[in-house]
Amino acid sequence: MGARKRLRAEQLKENKQFVAIARLNDSPIAPRKMRLVADLVRGVEVNKALNILQHNAKSAALPLSKLLRSAIANWEQKNEGKNIEDEKLVVKSIEVGGGAMLKRIQAAPQGRAHRVRKRSNHVTIIVDGAK
Repeated sequence: MGARKRLRAEQLKENKQFVAIARLNDSPIAPRKMRLVADLVRGVEVNKALNILQHNAKSAALPLSKLLRSAIANWEQKNEGKNIEDEKLVVKSIEVGGGAMLKRIQAAPQGRAHRVRKRSNHVTIIVDGAK
């Protein structure tokens, strides 16, 4: 029983060797705006994804391209002997979740006040090297 568990643990460790993760917390862009750009690169090969982000006019493209480069660097760190050009790296998943919200008040007509919610987000990119 113990040998089987050890073998399974080693297989899981080998599978994780080809996966790299990068996270960006508390980005001051609304999650909805970030998801519009994130949907463009989900499931795309890494070099093509960087090209898409570089030529996108939206403000969310710059933080996402930096995060993708960080994930690529994390993959390189895990796989020291391997070359990126030889491997086919793919953006396996990219998740954008809501972060902290700053609540402000804006003056409204007739002495009233409206609530302004300044949203932030958390992004997680998982890069996978196909075998």
